Amino acid sequence: MNIKEFLIDDKTTMLKAMEQLDQVAKKVLFVTRNNCFVGAITDGDIRRWILKKGSLDAKVLDIANYKPKFVYQKDQNIAKEIMKKYGVEALPVLNDSGEIISIILWNSEEINEKKRLNVPVVIMAGGLGTRLYPYTKILPKPLIPIGEIPIIEHIMNRLYDNGSEKFHLIVNHKKNMIKAYFNENNNKYEVNYEDEEIPLGTGGGLSLLKGKINSTFILTNCDILIEEDYEKIFSYHKKEKNLITMVCSLKNIKIPYGVVEINELGEIDKMKEKPEISFFTNTGMYIVEPSIIDEMEHDMYIGFPDIIEGYKKKGYKIGVYPISEHAWLDMGQIDEMENMRKRLEKNE
Repeated sequence: MNIKEFLIDDKTTMLKAMEQLDQVAKKVLFVTRNNCFVGAITDGDIRRWILKKGSLDAKVLDIANYKPKFVYQKDQNIAKEIMKKYGVEALPVLNDSGEIISIILWNSEEINEKKRLNVPVVIMAGGLGTRLYPYTKILPKPLIPIGEIPIIEHIMNRLYDNGSEKFHLIVNHKKNMIKAYFNENNNKYEVNYEDEEIPLGTGGGLSLLKGKINSTFILTNCDILIEEDYEKIFSYHKKEKNLITMVCSLKNIKIPYGVVEINELGEIDKMKEKPEISFFTNTGMYIVEPSIIDEMEHDMYIGFPDIIEGYKKKGYKIGVYPISEHAWLDMGQIDEMENMRKRLEKNE
């Protein structure tokens, strides 16, 4: 383990910190000044900052915890006890000068016991996949292979590894091919099919699940992967008592042109050369309460974002769980599908 991978300067931007957290994959970085340990920043710190409408241009020093947990080298034997008590991902070990000499990771079986989600999953798998034509002229979008298995199986395997064992696939376009694929596999999970006789949009198909789901569930599109701690997302949803929690990803886009702002006199007000804009976008994954299904109209075409908007207007609590740009893999378009394939092959 390279300690330097965990270290960050507090003048670094929040966006860079999110990238580094993705690379380290331990959800915590340690802030140093003059080689001495002074603080820590976690994915949770950043998420709370974002949800409080903190600026996306913030620096680590605006967000970091400057009273973090640590142990001195002589007290290293109580490290596991501290990690258990406070639920920290990693703990720095300091020498008498305050320098980090090692990092204890939360990686023993005793400490790193993952909670099991055991919640039903609904996958919207009935779309035409027009953005992936001509692939979808032959195969339904859920069965387009990413590596050796189709995208929908990647999704299901990840959720199964986190404890979900019951899947409901809302199918329409080339649905018999989807059914045949899973019926011929020795599935380690339960797969159920809900047939759309007519297209019902990304939300209307939920009406087919009346009487079949009576607990909080995960809803996801069939062309995305979220590389995040699902249990954390679920726990956040429950803690906030949301009706729906939308998983949103940060996106950074660099505009390849100089941008000119014009004032009311027709003169140049501001000029920005190739600016970069940052914003959050809907990934297509949600945590949803079952009352949504109970209140759906039968055979009504509606998108799930429209359902969300309707409940928002009625005053229901709709939450957002922000993730980094690199935690969202989308194959909705051909170039993005190739990027997903490369990422998965690299990880495997």
